[in-house]
Amino acid sequence: MSEAPARRDLTILMALAGLRLALHLATARGYGVFGDELYYLACADHPAWGYVDQPPLSIALLRLWRAAFGDSLLAIRVVPGLAGAATVFLTGWIARELGGGRAAQVLAALAAFFAPFYLAVGHFYSMNALDVVFWALLLGLAVRILVRGEPRLWPWFGLVAGLGLENKYSVGFLGFGVVVGLAATRARKHLLSPYLWAGGALAALLFAPHLAWEARNGAPSLEFMKNATELKNLPVTPLQFLTGQLLLLHPLFAPLWLTGLGALLFAARFAPVRALGIAYLALLALMIEQKAKVYYLAPVYPLLFAAGAVVVARWRPTLIGGALVVAGLVGLPLALPVLEPERFLAYSAALGVEEPQMERGPRARMPPQFGSMFGWRELAEEVARVYRALPPEERARAAVLGRSYSEAGAIDYFGPALGLPRAISPHNSYWLWGPGGWDGAVLIVIGPVPDEVRAQFDSFDERGRRVCEYCKANESDLPIYVARGLRIPVSEAWPRFKHYE
Repeated sequence: MSEAPARRDLTILMALAGLRLALHLATARGYGVFGDELYYLACADHPAWGYVDQPPLSIALLRLWRAAFGDSLLAIRVVPGLAGAATVFLTGWIARELGGGRAAQVLAALAAFFAPFYLAVGHFYSMNALDVVFWALLLGLAVRILVRGEPRLWPWFGLVAGLGLENKYSVGFLGFGVVVGLAATRARKHLLSPYLWAGGALAALLFAPHLAWEARNGAPSLEFMKNATELKNLPVTPLQFLTGQLLLLHPLFAPLWLTGLGALLFAARFAPVRALGIAYLALLALMIEQKAKVYYLAPVYPLLFAAGAVVVARWRPTLIGGALVVAGLVGLPLALPVLEPERFLAYSAALGVEEPQMERGPRARMPPQFGSMFGWRELAEEVARVYRALPPEERARAAVLGRSYSEAGAIDYFGPALGLPRAISPHNSYWLWGPGGWDGAVLIVIGPVPDEVRAQFDSFDERGRRVCEYCKANESDLPIYVARGLRIPVSEAWPRFKHYE
């Protein structure tokens, strides 16, 4: 390919990426702040080499971004929007590295543009939007190494993998899959390459600071993952896991990525990258065996979209591209908050589409990715009303405890303007940060509380309530209590409160 057409191809991919970013910016304020975003902002106030439920990279990035641009909803959502745009561009780039022309690159990018999971995680700040980008970049590097025979790129692969591990552990799954795929094909010669081993060493070196933090803090992430698996995550059958892939990536996009998988595994032109097709199967088997959440496999699909696009671009690319756009537009309101809540509920009911349930407990009216965007300001306002009703001498000593990190995060995000003190919580990293200056005298408690916790106080009285029609089921009806007179020292009570999940 000459230089000028190649530049035009990249320009087209950049334009599609720009449209995706514009879409995210246009919908950034829809519904409201996401519960996990509130926790991320709280984590950014506590810089460290790790947190109970995640490595530090996404938090460090948020801290820097917030220092430069503030923490308005629009400001913090520029980053996941950029990640979504990068995913679109990188998917087209992978198609190019697989030998696809302009049509194939555009088809692959369109699939990544409208895939519901990629749209959803590109809407709000979390490590997941960045995780998809790390996977896509690693898969593109692997394709380039295998197709062009460039083992000198393995250290770059290791650099990206190390940074990816500092963002989310799931990059380790991809590394496992790539090693299995290499070992199972003629590409196994790469396993003897000093460049590959150098890349592995670089990834380990970059991940080492977080591992050191885990060791110093008693490996809290292992406890968190064990509790989440046993107590929170909903076990799924292999069939449910596979069905979830269809829903998260768009049911009508399945022919494209299944074509890509078949081509990677069996087509002669894809023989150099057959290891990556086997890597997908290894990842699929591992995640089913581990009873992983359905979305854990989602970051691998830029590769399959790209391979499928290279195959189908030889047929009627304009017709196929149009079908992807139409199908994508139909599914878009299920992934982004572009409809008012009641219209969304009617629309999703008309389509007969229901998001795969990934956590235990009853379903709410709204799916979790939307339900977690409602009610946080109202919660802080109700807590502030209860707080202001306390006598002045009690307000001076009162602390606010959120049962979940999102509840505590809502107090820390909206509370300063309402005159509230910083929150404490027994949940995940909030517990590690401790009880602050709370002396046990007065505690405003958000949410249902077990009897054994109530028994540790002289009095425990309901003083408020926040009801939310569209919130997640476990956040829809939150009583607010005032507890007085902790009967044991705070230093003894706080370890009992710990809740990693």
